[in-house]
Amino acid sequence: MLSDHQQETVQSAILEHKTEQFHQSGLLPILHAIQDRLGFIPADATPIIAKALNLSRAEVHGVITFYHHFRQEQPAQTIVQVCRAEACQSMGAETLWQHVCQRANKDNAITLEPVYCLGLCSTAPAISVNERPYARVNAARFDQLLTRHQDTQTSSTTSAEVAKENTK
Repeated sequence: MLSDHQQETVQSAILEHKTEQFHQSGLLPILHAIQDRLGFIPADATPIIAKALNLSRAEVHGVITFYHHFRQEQPAQTIVQVCRAEACQSMGAETLWQHVCQRANKDNAITLEPVYCLGLCSTAPAISVNERPYARVNAARFDQLLTRHQDTQTSSTTSAEVAKENTK
């Protein structure tokens, strides 16, 4: 069951991207809008989207599962994507992948996703941390980047909590 916030987000995305003439053409923009706002596409959103666009649930689910970009579960606060394409593999991405997997298994605050090209082939191996790309990454550099991102998130969370507390 969708939370009130999730329900509102799904309805808002549908209203923003559904066209009167071509209902079905709004599917991808709707899915992107939901994921951009929630971080994933809740399973309970599928029938709502399908009904609004006059599609079957299977059609909507098929699009969500076809595109690797769409997540069906809430991700962790830190999302790490490691390029698994040939150029990165030839420059040590497999060793990096193993290191990142070990780190992700120890730290539940990481969602690890394989991707097949981040467009940084000439500076491989490449990763993305919370949609920010990094090139020439090895295990030591990954650890530094991850620590920096987690420290930034902690300070952002703390600042947000202070601001929220100040508005009471």
